[in-house]
Amino acid sequence: MNASDASHGTARTPATTQSGDVLVGVVSTGEPDPGRSGRIRDHLAGELREGHISLRRERPGGSGGRVVLVGGGPGDVDLLTIGGRRALAEADVVVTDRLGPIGVLAELDPGVEVINVGKSPGNHPVPQEEINRILVERARRGQVVVRLKGGDSYIFGRGGEEVLACREAGIPVEVVPGVSSALAVPTLAGIPLIHRAVAHTLVVTTGHDGLDPAARIAGDAIESGADPETPVAIVERGSTPTQRTTYGRLNTIAGRAEAVGVPAPAVIVIGAVAADGFLSAATRELGSPAEPAE
Repeated sequence: MNASDASHGTARTPATTQSGDVLVGVVSTGEPDPGRSGRIRDHLAGELREGHISLRRERPGGSGGRVVLVGGGPGDVDLLTIGGRRALAEADVVVTDRLGPIGVLAELDPGVEVINVGKSPGNHPVPQEEINRILVERARRGQVVVRLKGGDSYIFGRGGEEVLACREAGIPVEVVPGVSSALAVPTLAGIPLIHRAVAHTLVVTTGHDGLDPAARIAGDAIESGADPETPVAIVERGSTPTQRTTYGRLNTIAGRAEAVGVPAPAVIVIGAVAADGFLSAATRELGSPAEPAE
């Protein structure tokens, strides 16, 4: 007998991977094949890392409750971060808005409870104080609560208020950053917010309740000395199949937006980079290879 011949032994060392407090091992029951075990382990590790396998507990503990704020990006599920997906894989409860990657809700484990607290302009059926109460109360039950928000939780998302509410209640809370709609949506519309020799500074502000604030923004800018001919672009429903961009100038954009019926939410970009076809024009200015001589 050759003790060094593994093919004739019965001892097995599993190939392992860990995600949180879950340890997964892969072992052959027949002839040893470490390469195969390692390959399967690596595949499972990838699925766990990317949040494709539910990790939620079947028996929530009284002391294990916590809250995770997940910035979900502008709406396309592909723009939800891996960290966000991992958090959702552990969730017992998901408290969601009407914005963000709501398509991911269909991928949740059947036992996950979804609570919709979405707001729309002029319609806030669930006040922020009630949202805070839901987060705290569910975590006190020992549940893992994911607060799924559009964009990034700390950029016009009132995430700071929710974190403070949890901390004041003694609830463990963490924040998973998200892709901000303010930055991502113009990019998806082909608008570079920063462009050498054209735009060096980026200022992000907010307006609410649809067209009227946008009109006031344009009017205030003109009254403050901005050129009325400054290009403006309004991108609505960014990252979704119905994304649409409306172009105009400071002195015309309100009328154009009203004519096509721009709804909230939308991202408004003001500046030279917001001109229709800006990148195409910039490309032409760079010039093209010389035509060959005849």
